[in-house]
Amino acid sequence: MSEPSAVPRRAIVSGTSSGIGRAIAERLLRDGWSVIGFDRANPCIDRPLFEPRTIDLSDAEALRQNLQDVAAPDAVVHAAGHMRVAALGALNIADGFAMWATHIGAATVFADVLAPRMREGGRIVLIGSRAASGVAQRSQYAAVKAALIGLARSWAIELAPRAITVNIVAPAATDTPFLQDPLRTGSAPKKPPIGRFVKPEEVAALTAFLLSPEAAAITGQQIVICGGSSL
Repeated sequence: MSEPSAVPRRAIVSGTSSGIGRAIAERLLRDGWSVIGFDRANPCIDRPLFEPRTIDLSDAEALRQNLQDVAAPDAVVHAAGHMRVAALGALNIADGFAMWATHIGAATVFADVLAPRMREGGRIVLIGSRAASGVAQRSQYAAVKAALIGLARSWAIELAPRAITVNIVAPAATDTPFLQDPLRTGSAPKKPPIGRFVKPEEVAALTAFLLSPEAAAITGQQIVICGGSSL
């Protein structure tokens, strides 16, 4: 738990209506942060320090305009995303573009608009995936998550002189509504060797650490939470 502060640290978190994004927002609120949550779905968090903003994150221009009145944040966490799966021979190009818009396009707008305003020592965390290294029938999703690595490492070196860190938290299959998405048919998630899926709260805990002063020397890294799946 962070020490009490007269002025709460401010975080921007996307995807706060469910799953990992919601877990991260709730963790930060418990730690005393104020959070602005961006999501296309209606808000599910009702807390004094939480401000919801409902927006289609795949609409880059709308997101850019929505961010114009946001004060300099201490942290940005991009957790929103979705997955569409298909084998070769059945790939849908539109699905690939849609994933790119939400995962990469929104991340780019958040960083482009907010990083110049961030104070020295700010934090950016992108939620990636172990799938970035490649998974059968998830090639478009894997490509999108792999692209996050290029963004994070490029931004990390660019922002290092201002002591702003940029990292990726990349979980394996996580116990969220995402796992029950009917559009994942044919590419069912597999439990890691530990015998269970990763918990959203575990992803939130690592994210909270990366936003802390103790993580000031960690930047440009992808940290995998896989429950042994990478072994």
